[in-house]
Amino acid sequence: MDAPAFSDALRQRLDDGLDALGLDRALAAPLLDYLALLLRWNRTYNLTAIRDPDEMVTRHLLDSLAMHPHVRPGRLADLGTGPGLPGIPLAIARPDLQVSLVESNGKKARFLREAVRQLRLGNARVAESRAEALDEPGAYAQVTARALDTLAGIVAVGGHLLAPGGRLLAMKGVHPAAEIAALPTGWAALAVHPLSVPGLEAERHLVEVGRAA
Repeated sequence: MDAPAFSDALRQRLDDGLDALGLDRALAAPLLDYLALLLRWNRTYNLTAIRDPDEMVTRHLLDSLAMHPHVRPGRLADLGTGPGLPGIPLAIARPDLQVSLVESNGKKARFLREAVRQLRLGNARVAESRAEALDEPGAYAQVTARALDTLAGIVAVGGHLLAPGGRLLAMKGVHPAAEIAALPTGWAALAVHPLSVPGLEAERHLVEVGRAA
């Protein structure tokens, strides 16, 4: 898949962002293939409210990839992934991951299956399901969610998917002190990592949540 419509400035923005995140510029080609597919489908299916390609580079691609240093190899479930964020960028950048893209919306799941097929992502699969209905207890070392719910809400619908010692990796804006305080009994915030997203002025944090000792 070629993406000839993208401007040199957009391509440079992505290259610079990958450099800043310590990632190989060779990832730009498959990431732009994904972006081109998302833009094409978004015209009909309204998969994301962000429609400007330059903004998508920052708010979708680079924002998703900013968490990569904190992701361990192995199985990862991306809950409420929508059009595949952060799951597809992570699967592209991290072949050591096996990513399950969990999405209950039918049109989004159709897009995800087409993206996995066209991008030849052998390390990604689509689970068309609500997170709480996914019958794979203890199957994942990591669960992630980008814009799904509060920390307590994510634990409620996806905590059963985590293996012993597994972690929820929740992407948040400002430091979510109130959400951390509201975690249910038996769960705790293990770490909070400030994230620097190239080109994004807003605050971003990654919260690691696990079962309390």
